[in-house]
Amino acid sequence: MNRQTKRLMQRQGQVGPDGAPVAQRRERPRPQTRPVKERTTPAEFARQVRAELRKVAWPNRAEVMNYSVIVFVVLVILIGLIFGLDYVFGKFVFFLFKK
Repeated sequence: MNRQTKRLMQRQGQVGPDGAPVAQRRERPRPQTRPVKERTTPAEFARQVRAELRKVAWPNRAEVMNYSVIVFVVLVILIGLIFGLDYVFGKFVFFLFKK
């Protein structure tokens, strides 16, 4: 053990100034305790839900229409892509296994 290691162990309290090991106290593991939560009443829960829903930034009618159109267009494009791939792969498989 070199001098640097001894100094480090002294700083950590593992050895005394004379280099003899110090008896370490072992800490007992603390028992796991769950925090006790108060149960809320259904009325209080409903009030909290209502308060949170007031904080939501709801979209206006124009935003809902724009988002709906975007979703519909993307849906049509993906349906066309899947249909096209299925058609091409189907024709290819029938071509491979043709009698």
